[in-house]
Parts: sequence; C-alpha cells; structure tokens
Amino acid sequence: MSVGEGAAGAGPVIEIAEDDLYGLIAALTHNDWQPSGGTLRINVVYRGHAVADRDLHTSLFRLRGSSSEQIEPHILRNFRKYAARDTSPGDSDWNWLSVAQHHGLPTRLLDWSNSPYVALHFATADPRCYDVPGAVWCVDYAAVHELLPAQLREEIAAHAAGLFTTGMLGQVAYSMADFDRFRDQHGRPVPLFFEPPSLDERIVNQAAVFSAMSAATASLHEWLGEHPELYRKVVIPPGLKWRIRDHLDQANMTERVLFPGLDGLSRWLTRYYGPRPEQGTSAEPASPAMGDEPGAAPGAVPEVWGRSP
Repeated sequence: MSVGEGAAGAGPVIEIAEDDLYGLIAALTHNDWQPSGGTLRINVVYRGHAVADRDLHTSLFRLRGSSSEQIEPHILRNFRKYAARDTSPGDSDWNWLSVAQHHGLPTRLLDWSNSPYVALHFATADPRCYDVPGAVWCVDYAAVHELLPAQLREEIAAHAAGLFTTGMLGQVAYSMADFDRFRDQHGRPVPLFFEPPSLDERIVNQAAVFSAMSAATASLHEWLGEHPELYRKVVIPPGLKWRIRDHLDQANMTERVLFPGLDGLSRWLTRYYGPRPEQGTSAEPASPAMGDEPGAAPGAVPEVWGRSP
C-alpha cells in the first residue's frame, strides 16, 4: 500500500497492492487520518466506483450539464405532481429529493454510505469491470461541515450531530432556492452531507448518506480537489477485486441484503453463479460506476447508486 498524489487536483490517492486485502480494509477503516479528529466514531462516508477514473459529478449534471440549474425545478415539480401523495415523509425539497434520488430520478444528490463494506460491494458487484481498477472515495464529513456558513454550522451544532437530517435542513433551507443562497467566504457553492429518511429496508441496510452542493451545477469533485486534506481515494487493483468479492460474499454483504426482496435475490444469484474472471466475462460494455444499469455503456447517464434493478 502506498500513498501519493493523483493527477492535478485529484488529491491524495492510496494505491493498494494486488494481494493486499487487509491493507485495503485497514486503509478504509483506520481512524488516524480524520482531519476532524473524531474520537467517538469515524466521521467518514464512503462511495464505491467500479471504475476508478469515474468522477463525482451528479446524475443531474450528467443529464443536462450547464443547464442543470434551469431543469432541476421542472424535474422535481413534475416528480411531486405525479408521485403518490404518501410518497414523501415530508414536504420539504430535501424529503422529495431523497425519494427521487432513491428511485432513480436524476438529481443534484450523490449517494454515499456510512459503511466501507457497502462501498466495496458497489466497487466489485459488476464482474465486467474486473479488468480495470476500481476505487472507494472516503470523505470526512465532519471536517467538511466545519467549513460551512455559520447558519448551517449552528444548526448541526445545536443537535450535537455529525450529519444533517432532512428535518434539520428544512429548518434553515426548506427549498433548494433557499439552500442555493449559501456560499463560502469567496462566494462559491458549499457541500454538505445528510442522512435521508428511512424510506425502506434498502436505504437502511445500505447505511445511506447523501451529499448536496448549494448549486445544481456545482461539482463536489472539483470542490474536493480544492480541499485534498478532507478526502482520500483508495484505488483497488483489478487483481484484487475477485478476492474482495469472495470476502464480501462470506461476510453476507450481497445484493440479497442490500436490495431486500426478489429483485435483490435474483441479482445476487445471477452474479454469484456467473463465470469467474478466469472463465471469461460478458462482452457487454462495462458499467463505469456503482449502481449503473447492467449493460450501460461508459458515459451513459448513470442510475442511482443503490437503486433496485
């Protein structure tokens, strides 16, 4: 295992050796790196990518790019209009965005997890990507929140919390228009991390966390590039993916658990009884990021991480 600098703006990168499974686990679970100095728990969220080069742009940005800001209100308004009345646990934009993200609508949110094992699952769930490096992004959300404008910092401090909830956010920014008014001292958008409502077993089992930027077109990828001390990118070599996958299956970190129901069961059995890497894999294009629809071509609009098939 080695630590180095990635490409310009890419920040700290940890390269894992081909045979170092336990070095990988140590890199993801140790607590001596945290900039926030957390002592009671590890204040880190994780996101797994099947392809290491995949960036952190949102599904909304991939859909509409620079026009995301104009299209977001229309997408969300129509989602609310056509969804069932009891779809959302609350009427704030935060609750509706959580539901929309959970069900695959392109939004400004990104999926993360409190569990490094969940992130590793999504980095290794697609055997078609076993010939390329994967990655797990690790972000110290408590340190990120220390850089927020005062009103947001005060809200989270008042609850002695590390992560926001949709209820907390609704108190200071009920709508995305309210949230978009928050800027840093240089007038730039800011990121935050929040726990969505427990909409179903899937979101609970995946220990889900969402991130959001205070502008629909803003990039967490670029923001982290300017704050490399707040994150790590752990690169998984291709030769280690199958061993990780075996380890996760033995630990019961599978689709059957992360996607409760018959769809998840079918997804797990399909992967589990599929060919091993040395037996050859499907000729279909590899999905470039966690949660992409099976068979999606690289560069296609991504499905939401953790979405049911």
